Amino acid sequence: MREALGLDARELSPGLVDRITCLAAETRSFHRAEIVLQKFGHAVSDNTVQRVTGDVGHELAERRDASAGTDKALAARPEKPPALAVVECDGGRFRMREPGHGRGVHRSGEGWRETKNACLISASYRTFDHDPQPEPPDCFLDPKHVAKIAETEALSVAAPAAANPPTDEALATPDDREETNDWRPKRLVRTVVASVKCAREFGRQMAREAKRRRFFEGVARVFLGDGLPWNWTIWKEHFRDFTPVLDFIHPLSYLFLAAKAVHLASPDNAWSQYVAWMRGCWQGKVGQVIDEMSAWQTKLGAPPDKCPTTDSRQIVASTITYLTNNRERMNYPAYRQAGLPITTAWMESLVKEMNYRVKGTEMFWNDPDGGEPILQVRAAALSDDDRLSRHIRTRLGCHFTCRPKPPNLQEKLDAETSKS
Repeated sequence: MREALGLDARELSPGLVDRITCLAAETRSFHRAEIVLQKFGHAVSDNTVQRVTGDVGHELAERRDASAGTDKALAARPEKPPALAVVECDGGRFRMREPGHGRGVHRSGEGWRETKNACLISASYRTFDHDPQPEPPDCFLDPKHVAKIAETEALSVAAPAAANPPTDEALATPDDREETNDWRPKRLVRTVVASVKCAREFGRQMAREAKRRRFFEGVARVFLGDGLPWNWTIWKEHFRDFTPVLDFIHPLSYLFLAAKAVHLASPDNAWSQYVAWMRGCWQGKVGQVIDEMSAWQTKLGAPPDKCPTTDSRQIVASTITYLTNNRERMNYPAYRQAGLPITTAWMESLVKEMNYRVKGTEMFWNDPDGGEPILQVRAAALSDDDRLSRHIRTRLGCHFTCRPKPPNLQEKLDAETSKS
């Protein structure tokens, strides 16, 4: 009878498991999921919500790590490869408890642990016979907005751009823009990969997901990231055929801080310097920007050993190193002409969506049994292919899952009689 009803060992139907897991992924806590479930007539405790979510999360992790050629239930193979395959990745952090401990904080340093996130997006795009936007957008010419990006104090300047705040169109994500007025690609389908595993294993996870979605067969392929070395190690090992692009927002932050460092006494000069360097990088003249900064480095002097990171000499030196290391991934005019994205706006949006569920002052996850499963459930919920519900419909114990036919009782008795 239990199998006929599709109930698992603890009398939760697949439909209820689906509701529990979905609410656990979309609400801020297991307790909030319990409250919503009770509103809909399901007397399920937060401990049960946590237990079910953990079980499903572990199952999703097993499917994620399965061979891309055999894992048909998690992500069905598309009929054709994408026109534009976009892969973006970024790191994050959340807090974890010591293994084997109960609730409460048990790690020194508040238990911060690095997470890794990636989004794989199929997109539509257009190519051009020229750079479709040779001048930077208004949002990069607004002092307050740029200071917010660089996470520092704004410059008090009388620049004309200061009186012209960025428009909604300039600040819009690719999903909010007018397609006819913008060269940027349009998002079609997003799937998400997240883990607390090391960068080497995370790269394999990303590659398996890309293979499932036929990204390696895409007409155009691009890999975006910031300056973290592990991003480009993953690109080199698994996505070498993808065009590597450094997210433009990150060098912009470096340029703003360096401009402030070389013009400490003059905000107006600092802003003019930033605009010149930022426009130079936007237009692909990275080498020229590096040469100008090197001249300033000579004027200021090399940073001594153990130089504070706030020292002007160290700020300029770090910016030169950053630009030099990433120079080959900063040909932005060519990327725009090819219709490729040049910022990780989709990734930044995803990180905020992930953090909504897994990061907060009151959130501590068991290490690793709690952290990895919740990342899998949240990642599946944020994927556009309905993989969370599809997994639950095909997991063991679901009444839609094919099971071996039970033997006929009379046949079993006859077989035992013949043996005797």
